[in-house]
Amino acid sequence: AMGQLMATLGHVNQAVVLTRHALETDPLNARWHNWLAVYLAALGRLGEAADASHATIELQPAAVSYHTWLAIIEVQRADAKAALTAAQAEPAHGGWQEIALAFARQIGPDRATADATLNHLIATQSDVSSYQIAEVYALRRDPDQTFVWLNRAWANRDPGIAFLLFDPFILRYQHDPRFSAFCNKVGLPTTTAR
Repeated sequence: AMGQLMATLGHVNQAVVLTRHALETDPLNARWHNWLAVYLAALGRLGEAADASHATIELQPAAVSYHTWLAIIEVQRADAKAALTAAQAEPAHGGWQEIALAFARQIGPDRATADATLNHLIATQSDVSSYQIAEVYALRRDPDQTFVWLNRAWANRDPGIAFLLFDPFILRYQHDPRFSAFCNKVGLPTTTAR
């Protein structure tokens, strides 16, 4: 829990140390392996992140969201095929597969499908996945829509906002004045120590 708090405040290296320590006491905790994958990916340590994500899936292959995180890591590694494979492996219940597919299809060559999967995500989950929609727009390098959806996420009290200071897609816009304004609005620091 302290690792999650450190990451939320933008201290991702500390989150990695704390999560690795937790895993020493409980190496079969899939959730902690997943958090480690998320933090490592945020630091650009994508090979290590993929390894932690695979460990997560090996421990709980049918759990929701774990394949989504692997898909996001593969998106960061610019591996469209691996991202799509991971997204398609996500269980179809719970809405995470739509999120994973929206991410994965943004880096493939088919722009029409990329647009359609994002539009489908918006049509079916805008009330519960506003933060993830903002992330997809950030991946698409559309800052205006990114901030529109971040503000919707805040209005919806989307818990994804806790990822803001270690989100590699959203942090593309950390020098945009709207980023600092948003951090101030939601009560997060505007600078991080990583």
